[in-house]
Amino acid sequence: MNPAKINELFDTLRRACARQFGFNPRRITAEMRYVGKEGHGKDMVHVFRDVHSHSQMALKDNFVALRETHGDKPHWSEAEKAHYKCTDAEIDAEIAAKLAKLDVTRNSQLYQDYREELLSHYNEWPGFKPGGPTPGEAAKTLVGALAEAHDARLAAFAELMHTDDPGQLAHHLLAPCRHEIEASKAA
Repeated sequence: MNPAKINELFDTLRRACARQFGFNPRRITAEMRYVGKEGHGKDMVHVFRDVHSHSQMALKDNFVALRETHGDKPHWSEAEKAHYKCTDAEIDAEIAAKLAKLDVTRNSQLYQDYREELLSHYNEWPGFKPGGPTPGEAAKTLVGALAEAHDARLAAFAELMHTDDPGQLAHHLLAPCRHEIEASKAA
């Protein structure tokens, strides 16, 4: 489907979600992706999926149906609906908190010490080393090795990020990489 038609569908989706559920249009724009059409004839709907939870919306004409269940897992919990009802100020506060965490990570001793190693797993980075693990796998391996060694930098980073979860710590460590890659492309 052409981009203009998808933009038109998103306009309809944002209006319908605001009217029917009180969802913030900014959240729809940021977190929903167009999946495609389902059905035939008068039963055809346009399906959109949340990028984080994979919850779906079905748009038919000017009406949206939230798919309460998809497969074995229930979706559209009350918490998820509340997330989509956030005000602009709450969304701005979330963005500011994410940027602050990104800045903390970027300036942490742990990131500074392993920056080049982490970036070398991205094929868009000039110092890419082919044949290695994915960035996520590399970061998890690094966090695991540092945890096993009781590394003080990892302990300090975990305290700053308010988590000891290796997966979340790896995710936080990789967050600045994407920004650095985009900056290197722009330069």
